[in-house]
Amino acid sequence: MSSSDSGSEIAAVRAFNRAYTKKLGVLDQHLHKSPYSLSEARVIYELAHRDEPTAKEIGGELGLDPGYLSRIMQNFEEAGLVSRKPLASDRRHYRLSLTAKGRQAFARLDRASQDEVAAMLASLSENDRAHLTEAMAAIERLLGLKHAAPPAILRDPRPGDMGYVVQSHGSLYASEYGFDATFEALVAEIVAKYITSFDASRERCWIADIEGRPVGSVFLVRHNDDVAKLRLLLVDPAGRGQGIGQRFVAECVAFARACGYRRITLWTQSILVAARKIYQDAGFKLVASEPHRSFGQSLIGETWEREL
Repeated sequence: MSSSDSGSEIAAVRAFNRAYTKKLGVLDQHLHKSPYSLSEARVIYELAHRDEPTAKEIGGELGLDPGYLSRIMQNFEEAGLVSRKPLASDRRHYRLSLTAKGRQAFARLDRASQDEVAAMLASLSENDRAHLTEAMAAIERLLGLKHAAPPAILRDPRPGDMGYVVQSHGSLYASEYGFDATFEALVAEIVAKYITSFDASRERCWIADIEGRPVGSVFLVRHNDDVAKLRLLLVDPAGRGQGIGQRFVAECVAFARACGYRRITLWTQSILVAARKIYQDAGFKLVASEPHRSFGQSLIGETWEREL
């Protein structure tokens, strides 16, 4: 390639960078008419999509100078956006998380960003939008910007997650197994009972989360003083392939043992082959099975148990 060709290509890339950053408004002092700079907004985004990261983890992802990041975190903490928890292994370092106020700030930023991009795309035809996203994908691929899919985190439920549990069970079991609305009604009853009679010392729910989006759930609830019940294990298609189901069951077993339960029981269906394999691999044994007609289907219900 001649020097003249190289020079024109460099100029073209630089011109695109100038035009694109101006179009997105990242040259403004504050992003999306918010109180935050681009760097501050990116830090808030990382905090919203990670499970209690350290400042080092965020700095490594964003390539921020440690001193600059430290000042951002100090400002966030003073503004009530961030809370810090010392690491057990090294109390000089902290796990960081957004407070309720911080999550509200992220929600406003996220909504503003979505609205601005939607407005930009609205002026384009369907063909032009397709060409634009294809070109963006090509840029990511050619420059090595595409990251691997982020791993799921397991977290406690947040407001709205119980609605997700009911909706996801209803839609997924209808599409994959033909279950009718009575199954969704059963899930709603289980969730309502969990909320109204929740015992934090002996019960727990985990939500699998990928970049702020729930992709699975499981519950461990009290059956009696000696027996816990595993309920509503689900991993939707967006979360499959990461071993989330196995992680869910391992968390249930560890929590049940820590609570002093002597046994875990669960009820499932013979057609749920993947779930049955997870239970079997985790040490559960099939102790009873019985045909029944439920949820608009002829099924074989199974009871599995694991001694602790």
